Amino acid sequence: MAQVVSVNISEKKGTVKREVPEIRLKLRHGILGDAHAGDWHRQISLLAEESVDKMRALLPGLRPGAFAENINTRGLELKSLPVGARLRLGEAEVEITQIGKQCHSDCEIKKLTGQCVMPAEGVFAVVVKEGTVRGGDPIQVLKEAEA
Repeated sequence: MAQVVSVNISEKKGTVKREVPEIRLKLRHGILGDAHAGDWHRQISLLAEESVDKMRALLPGLRPGAFAENINTRGLELKSLPVGARLRLGEAEVEITQIGKQCHSDCEIKKLTGQCVMPAEGVFAVVVKEGTVRGGDPIQVLKEAEA
């Protein structure tokens, strides 16, 4: 069963996110208290823990939020979900809006290792149902995108 591993926020853009006990997702906003919140298509970032594990082979001390991701997951291949797929995360629901992203500058991890998983394997979403999300919450794919 897929689940949320950790939830992470940062108050300032361009900084590593820190793990917190829970996050509150707000419609047309994203995560309350997170620097990337706002009425746009990348309110929330998600990264599979399996992707982070690949990088931990090179940097064993990587912590949740090291790639500026809001939610770490396990048991779901996020990068294979189509844009438009909907997920239930704890009480909340999100819709995938983007797979991967172009990095404008190399992050510290890429500078150290020569690679980074977020540009190719991270996904972005908007809130479609408000609620609280915590580490350990189940994840359910509610709908795949329609062709």
